[in-house]
Amino acid sequence: MSKNFKFKEHTLTLIPLRGLAVFPYMVLHFDVGREKSINALEEAMVEEQLIFLTSQKEAEIDIPTTEDFYHVGTICKIKQMLKLPGDTIRVLVEGVSRAKIKEIIDEEPYFRAILEEAEYEQDDERDKETEALMRSVMDAFEEYVNTGNKITPEVLLTLSDIEEPSRFADTVASNMSLKPKQKQELLEIFDPKERLETIYAILLEEIEILEIEKTISLRVKKQVNRLQKEYYLREQLKAIQKELGEDEETLDEIEEYKEKLQKLKINKDVKEKIGKEIKRLSSMSSSSAESAVIRNYVDTFFSLPWNKESKDKLDIIEAQKILDEDHFGLEKVKERILEYLSIRKLAKSMKGPILCFVGPPGVGKTSIAKSVARAMNRKFVRVSLGGVRDEAEIRGHRRTYVGAIPGRIINAMKEVKTKNPVFLFDEIDKMASDFRGDPASAMLEVLDPEQNKEFTDHYMEIPFDLSKVLFITTANSLSTIPGPLRDRMEIIELSGYTEVEKLEIAKRHLVPKQIKEHNLEEGFVKMSDGTILDVITHYTRESGVRTLERTLGRLCRKAAKKYVEDPKLKQVRITSSNLEKYLGKHRFTYQKANEHPQVGIVTGLAWTPVGGDTLSIEVALMKGTGKLVLTGQLGDVMKESAQTGLSFIRSKVEELGLDEEFHKNTDIHIHIPEGAIPKDGPSAGITMATAVISALTGIAVRSDVAMTGEITLRGRVLPIGGLKEKTLAAHRAGIKKILVPKENEKDLDEIPQNIKKDLELVIVENMDEVMEHALVKKEEDKNEG
Repeated sequence: MSKNFKFKEHTLTLIPLRGLAVFPYMVLHFDVGREKSINALEEAMVEEQLIFLTSQKEAEIDIPTTEDFYHVGTICKIKQMLKLPGDTIRVLVEGVSRAKIKEIIDEEPYFRAILEEAEYEQDDERDKETEALMRSVMDAFEEYVNTGNKITPEVLLTLSDIEEPSRFADTVASNMSLKPKQKQELLEIFDPKERLETIYAILLEEIEILEIEKTISLRVKKQVNRLQKEYYLREQLKAIQKELGEDEETLDEIEEYKEKLQKLKINKDVKEKIGKEIKRLSSMSSSSAESAVIRNYVDTFFSLPWNKESKDKLDIIEAQKILDEDHFGLEKVKERILEYLSIRKLAKSMKGPILCFVGPPGVGKTSIAKSVARAMNRKFVRVSLGGVRDEAEIRGHRRTYVGAIPGRIINAMKEVKTKNPVFLFDEIDKMASDFRGDPASAMLEVLDPEQNKEFTDHYMEIPFDLSKVLFITTANSLSTIPGPLRDRMEIIELSGYTEVEKLEIAKRHLVPKQIKEHNLEEGFVKMSDGTILDVITHYTRESGVRTLERTLGRLCRKAAKKYVEDPKLKQVRITSSNLEKYLGKHRFTYQKANEHPQVGIVTGLAWTPVGGDTLSIEVALMKGTGKLVLTGQLGDVMKESAQTGLSFIRSKVEELGLDEEFHKNTDIHIHIPEGAIPKDGPSAGITMATAVISALTGIAVRSDVAMTGEITLRGRVLPIGGLKEKTLAAHRAGIKKILVPKENEKDLDEIPQNIKKDLELVIVENMDEVMEHALVKKEEDKNEG
């Protein structure tokens, strides 16, 4: 076989080893005590951490010359250095490649030589003879391992994956128990094929010796009694452990723990506690179960970011730019984050706030938290609390339990590796409690800036500082969050997006994202603003934009299919006229205002989880015994509102010009359409009262007026919630005037300016004012006629 290696020159420092030989790809420890060798090591650390190791011919020589060591050895990479007592250094090296000395150029203060390193070329094809040799060596080595029982079978798995003849030969040689001269002999054979032949011969000889040893051992074992056998085995086990250097490794580990503990800047009591655990570990056998528990505990302790912080980026303009880039709208949230950054710039030691983003699904609560982390240059970590019902998930398990682990918070801090990340608790309103404890109660300490400075996990049992963390929580509803927990958080409400906001979000973020995800070219899908508005209005009904994103994704998929069918296609234009072709018939329609004033029909406003909506409340009068009939799946609160409105009307019979006995001889039926949908709440109080008054008096209600508000027995109008969403629904339905309770005047700031321009928002305090604006006056009635 032709030589498949060549030589390359290197200049490296050199250390002669006593009684040791290092093969390429071999990893081993050795101790260095001679001054010349220590100098060589220090120089090697400067020069790419490479060093040349060769064996002394005679191990007894203390100060070797160039004649006292072999001139073929191994170039090694220094992996680890550890100072031991008595000016000795323990070194961990890995063999890289064999080399021979061409010339010694320095002998003081350390050996330095020009080397010729063997570089092996990868054969395109291994010849049959080499293949056969490798198989023979593999078979012989497997027999050697099985006969000797001194080498772990895992080595065979490693060997089976090696294809290069040179590496295969060196790995086999490094795992055999050979005399130093035999090892050196193998090192000096550069040709892999020749080396394999030599190894094969040595293996056959060793197997024969091992067979004889095995026979002798069996003969001796039969002659000893049970006690002698146990003593023999114990002594043998000790000898094996000593040979493998297990005791030394445990000692190194303990020293490493002590060094790490010394460097940490932490509480004195904590240092003492961990010091005791390390001391316990050092006095235990490495094979005991308890030592594994302590080792895991100490490892967890050292993996926590006790002193590591990421540096905050406190550039307000840059932060504003990042927040605007990632999200359209959400002004309250952005303003609060910029306030926090401003204060951080002035007061470095300020504790992190606890923010709670509350809003319907899909409005960007989770994604804004990621943007906050990016704007502040902090690490981001998210923990979902949906369905968590075990307190140990938050606080961890005590170490007395088998398989105990820290809670989610300590685990997250361990992974993020800084003590001041942006920490998101997603879906905090979805936590539950059962016999395993109440996780919401465990969160009280975490989300309290006064207490979380010393958060104590059950597993760690030592305080960890969470005060630098910026905690953000998200929730769809505040009603399921316990009061004490809600009290600890700064609530920031995120209302649903208006159609204009959804349009901007779609243009800036959703359409480009979907085009990129579907691997389409920019500008391939063309949609006008009107088309996107049609998608928003007729194919989605939500507060957020998740369904909108999915719907736009559908359009992109249709466009991608068209391109695959016709690769010459340059652009797909989607318009309002061909939208049904892509998405089918309109899924949603919105109720429009009545064209003409009508008697007994009033437009009310309602809040739903996916935004506002209009309700057309109808009243019919029939001769009867004074019954009040309510239909349309109304809840108890809504029924009580109707009763209250009727009592108010009865108290105003004379002023309204009604028959005093109407409540005895007239049945009143109030119906709210879309009867399959449950409805509840007090905000339709004035709407139902107005509809009944209109029906009883015969005066029509203006078709362009909508109203919302709770009614009292005295006719006062009380405040309601969800005014922004209700106003948007009225605007969509073509309403021109909205009657709003006086106490909701403070909420008018939330309504977008472009909506306010098109609507007349009238503040009302009592039913007299409602009737003044809602009922058609006689002159208008004549005109209508």
